[in-house]
Amino acid sequence: MTDSWKIGERLGDGAEAGRSAGVPPAVPSASSGQAAGASSRTPLWATLIATFFGIGRLRPGPGTWASAATMLLWALLALNLAPSLRMPVAVGLAVLVTLIGIPAATQVARGSRIKDPQFVVIDEVAGQLVALIAVPLAWKAFLAGFILFRFFDILKPPPVRQLEAIPEGTGIVLDDVAAGLYALAVMHLFLHFGLLR
Repeated sequence: MTDSWKIGERLGDGAEAGRSAGVPPAVPSASSGQAAGASSRTPLWATLIATFFGIGRLRPGPGTWASAATMLLWALLALNLAPSLRMPVAVGLAVLVTLIGIPAATQVARGSRIKDPQFVVIDEVAGQLVALIAVPLAWKAFLAGFILFRFFDILKPPPVRQLEAIPEGTGIVLDDVAAGLYALAVMHLFLHFGLLR
């Protein structure tokens, strides 16, 4: 019997003894599992906020789904508000979502080890709310606000792209807020000139 055969036999005996002693076999770590393992360390509150309660998991286009959901939810809320309260409530919500969204997006980005996770959509929620500030409750105005926000969010004119380069949740959220401001400006130009009647 050769020496190499004896060594292999001893190794096999050692592995068998380990199994009989209740020692689980070693499992090599896979780099593809890093994100999943890291995300388990993300606080639940951050995951819920960052994904807008799971909407960020929808496919395709989770950002578009989040924008559409935001538009519909705001329409339902605004219908139950006095007209004089709609603008301050929209501004307050946009600010609140931005302030909560930044730390939530930071936690999820760190946990997933992805700079700007696609399933983080709280930034689209903030940006879409900005785009709907002082917009009348009419389907044409809401549709225009939705399209304009998605257009500027994808196009990313300056300084939107520059804001995106800011690290962690600040960059994730603020570039969409800037895209929302672009959409808001164009929207109110349309309204001023009566293009959405």
